[in-house]
Amino acid sequence: MQFFRWRTFYKEYNRKIDHFILYVSLLSSIAIIFNTGYDTQAFTQQAFQKGIFLIFQLLTSLLSVRNILLLTHYRKEGKMKFAEIFLLFYYLFVVFVHYAGYFKEISEFQREEWIYIGIFALFLIEISKQSLFFDKLFFNPTLLFVLSFILLIFIGTILLLLPNITKDIPLTLVDALFMATSAVCITGLSSVDIAGTFTPFGQTILIILVQIGGLGIMTFTGFFGYFFSGGFSYRNQLMYTEILSENKLASVIKSLLKIVLVTFFFEAIGAVLIFLNSDSTLFTSFSDRVSFAIFHAISSFCNAGFSTVPDGLLHPTLQNNFPLQLTMASLFILGGLGFGIVFNFYALIKRWTINIYKRVFFHKPFVYKAWVVSFNSRIIAITTLFLLVIGTISFFVFEYYYTLDTKNSFWGKLTTAFFLSATPRSAGLSPVNLNDLASPSFVLMLFLMWVGASPGSTGGGIKTTTFAIATLNIVSLVRGKDRVEIFRRQVSADSIQRAFAVIALSVAALSLSLLILTITDGALGLKNLMFECVSAYGTVGLSLGITAKLSSAGKMVLACIMFIGRIGALTLLVGLISNTKMKTYSYPQEKVLF
Repeated sequence: MQFFRWRTFYKEYNRKIDHFILYVSLLSSIAIIFNTGYDTQAFTQQAFQKGIFLIFQLLTSLLSVRNILLLTHYRKEGKMKFAEIFLLFYYLFVVFVHYAGYFKEISEFQREEWIYIGIFALFLIEISKQSLFFDKLFFNPTLLFVLSFILLIFIGTILLLLPNITKDIPLTLVDALFMATSAVCITGLSSVDIAGTFTPFGQTILIILVQIGGLGIMTFTGFFGYFFSGGFSYRNQLMYTEILSENKLASVIKSLLKIVLVTFFFEAIGAVLIFLNSDSTLFTSFSDRVSFAIFHAISSFCNAGFSTVPDGLLHPTLQNNFPLQLTMASLFILGGLGFGIVFNFYALIKRWTINIYKRVFFHKPFVYKAWVVSFNSRIIAITTLFLLVIGTISFFVFEYYYTLDTKNSFWGKLTTAFFLSATPRSAGLSPVNLNDLASPSFVLMLFLMWVGASPGSTGGGIKTTTFAIATLNIVSLVRGKDRVEIFRRQVSADSIQRAFAVIALSVAALSLSLLILTITDGALGLKNLMFECVSAYGTVGLSLGITAKLSSAGKMVLACIMFIGRIGALTLLVGLISNTKMKTYSYPQEKVLF
């Protein structure tokens, strides 16, 4: 009886403390953002700093109480939340530093930024834990996926309207919505000059939207929610099985953790390489160089295409920096491959490494496992390699006497051609002026932007698997076969139907958006508008320089097509249209003439 009384007491008060911490951290985060986003007087600023530190101490006390309750009941609860204890130590350390400022070694932690980081981290954790209960409101993972992007775009628009986001004139509502959509949908099209318009605070907000949009807000919050809540419910696992396109229920948690950790790992490696290969004369300080590396690593891996440098890679110091371009192109490709294929090839390399090690040192025979690299990963790898090789060779030949003529070496020409074959696949950065492309290169770039990246990646387009299955189906029909076979496997009929549905919807979306743009902005030219539409749908971000010249209606059209391209037209329709009842009967079949 005593056990149940203490258990009820613990759950009741722990839940109340959780809710109070969530509300306090939410209001504090909003206050910090608006205080940073608006110019305030010195007296107001000083009062705010004192107030926010008092709130920080209150949160420290609440976290202490929550962890004490947890420590006294963890055996009954069956789990121990070490992440909660680590967060408490961070709060206690920051408070200690503020009261023990005479230690010069740690005086750096007295800056208000460390308080801001702690409050933002706490709010992210608490809201992530609450996101695990969304499935109780409605259980439609596809619709939840769509709504999460709409919510993130809405929040991003509000943040980009803050005065201190820009250096001079604040963004208009249309430009703020356009930039928020472009960032969340990891497109990279920009209606304003990022380097000349945004302050460092604005660029930080922009790249955070890119990071969350690249992973997906449900993946992002699910990671932190699981990490700090201590587990997933069965309904949570079902929800994330749909969101992550995972086949096995038992692999959902592992896949979720791997996606976030792999993203941060490749971005960290990319940031280091970009930092080492960047010209120090381009920056006024060490921190600016670090910010440049982090911004472009995230932008590259998420296939966003944003740059904080005027003219992007066309800048004189970056245009011929081939090691930097190869680093960014590698991040494009890794981000566009999809997490599934990365995990598959990691398992393959790990297996062969262990086999070789045991063979050399212990003389044990090789252990073979069937289908370490999955069926989908094989299609993605071959299709991606095919598009990269064909694209590199084609751009090298088509542009040899055009845009590549300014490159002084064969290595420079080849690197630029390789970069041009990688960037239309959803990346959005270019080391050459796209207006100078030869006509065959222009058509090829349109095609590559339309195909886009791979499923489960940070890129858009119809996806490499859709292109591969549609091509294989055409080849099978030409050969007189009634089924599609590859790798000693038969492609399911619903996969073929889905591929052609995706292609048909993409053509319909592009045609409709182009039709509207010719009405609203016809003076900009059909070629330019077509390029802009395909770039937006493929969430690429490449432009012929007309994005800023579009009318407000034209920008809204592009914002819609960016959203459709990121979500997927078929996914959007599935999320919006309710499921119909399955019929238990079927009609007689008839053949249609073609």
